[in-house]
Amino acid sequence: MSKDPHQSDGIRLQKVLSQAGVASRRAAEEMILQGRITVDGQVVRKLGTRVDPQKQTIHADGELVITDPAKHIVLALNKPVGMVSTMSDPEGRPCLSDVLADYPERLYHVGRLDIDTSGLLLLTNDGELANRLSHPSYEVEKTYVARLHGEVRPGVRKQLLRGIELEDGPIKVDSFKIKEQYGDITTVEITVHEGRNRLVRRLMEEVGHPVRELVRVRFGPIRLERLQPGTVRRIKGNDLTALYKAVDL
Repeated sequence: MSKDPHQSDGIRLQKVLSQAGVASRRAAEEMILQGRITVDGQVVRKLGTRVDPQKQTIHADGELVITDPAKHIVLALNKPVGMVSTMSDPEGRPCLSDVLADYPERLYHVGRLDIDTSGLLLLTNDGELANRLSHPSYEVEKTYVARLHGEVRPGVRKQLLRGIELEDGPIKVDSFKIKEQYGDITTVEITVHEGRNRLVRRLMEEVGHPVRELVRVRFGPIRLERLQPGTVRRIKGNDLTALYKAVDL
């Protein structure tokens, strides 16, 4: 812990919990006494504990307590086709900074979507969160909806779930669902937990069904929902807590 949890300065822990919306002050006191609150990784049971919510990390029942929303900026962007997943582009193509004028903070994009893929891209000012969401060891699921060439036979699903050998190593999908079949176009939903370059496109080409259109609709607990192309929304509340919990923060 970066400070003594029984320090005389700072704000009483139960007040911080109450202001963060975790529980009423009386209920927060009970949570402290029951050992359900940690500060910088250490269980705190003393009601007189004071903390600095600007500098210390608090968890309630294992979930991060967002004490200062400005410290935890996470944005969901619906990246349109034709936009590059970088803050600037030497070729002058549309890029992420074009839609982030209202956010002067330094933001990290969590992975990338290729220029021909649209959908959900996360950005955050929390470098550790960005790193963990991108790291394969945390196995954060990403779900895509793809329109494919050709009629997809049931054997393709079994093949993808069993695993495919690509040039950069084997990969298997977490789930594969056929959503619609119309003529020689099949719409499918694919979930993977790796973030390799153009992974879904390469997978589907390998099984004989090149991708016509590809949209990412979910990243971990965050969904694209009705977010319009080229616009962003701030991730807050339970969704923000769930995102941190997904990578053990």
